[in-house]
Amino acid sequence: MSSKYLEIFKIEKTFPTPTGPLVVVRDFDLWLREGEFVSIIGHSGCGKSTVLSIVAGLTQATSGGVVLAGREVTEPGPDRGVVFQAPCLLHWLSALDNVLLGVDEVHPRKPKAERRRIAAETLELVGLGDSLDKKPAELSAGMRQRVGLAHAFALSPKCLLLDEPFGMLDSLTRIELQDVLLELWRQDKKTALMVTHDVDEALFVSDRVVMMTNGPEAKVGEILTIPFERPRERARVLEHPEYYALRERLIGFLENEEKSRRTSEPEPAPSRARPGFWASMASRAARRA
Repeated sequence: MSSKYLEIFKIEKTFPTPTGPLVVVRDFDLWLREGEFVSIIGHSGCGKSTVLSIVAGLTQATSGGVVLAGREVTEPGPDRGVVFQAPCLLHWLSALDNVLLGVDEVHPRKPKAERRRIAAETLELVGLGDSLDKKPAELSAGMRQRVGLAHAFALSPKCLLLDEPFGMLDSLTRIELQDVLLELWRQDKKTALMVTHDVDEALFVSDRVVMMTNGPEAKVGEILTIPFERPRERARVLEHPEYYALRERLIGFLENEEKSRRTSEPEPAPSRARPGFWASMASRAARRA
């Protein structure tokens, strides 16, 4: 693994609002080694997805920058495979044709049969070898997300970006797809950056877990190195002597951030609302008595 394959340096992102500029992320610094799997975890609204969107080239940073494999990221490109929470599939195309769209774009000079083979083999790797011709409406939510994973990996990107990829799935399907993701990743060790809310998911898949502070002006709070050996088996990870200590550290960080948010919020102004219907009726009854 080489150092600093993906560099995210001094990222700041400011959005205009009716009350003035809002700095969502400030001085976000992070780098990933080639082949490393890193997760970002934090409370909703802290800017995790904003950072990922900047790395994907879908959003421009207000200041700072991103460098991937020695080249600055300024726009979207096939060197980054992106998996969203809800897969962006064309409903009138089959699973195979949805994956083939990306393969055709990235490998236009390859023979058509070769491009089709790449798409089909990647779908087989995610467990959809028997569903190549099914359209999204014929697939379950988990199967559609498998197509999304296949689409990203079939591009052979330098970096894989995952934005809560299993957040909309039930627990059992989520666990299954975590295993699918790690098996795909194990084959060629794509550099991967994933956003998640799930502490156990972050511990299971990651080499390091980045904990973000609360926004506004969110940044890297702590970085936790995960010691579990690869390839990973869920039972062995859960039995690891450090697992629950690491889990408590992550949860403790999130709880402390939540406490800090609550203490920093201004006290609500006393309510001047009119009494409710039943309070008014009780008052009238008391006066009559």
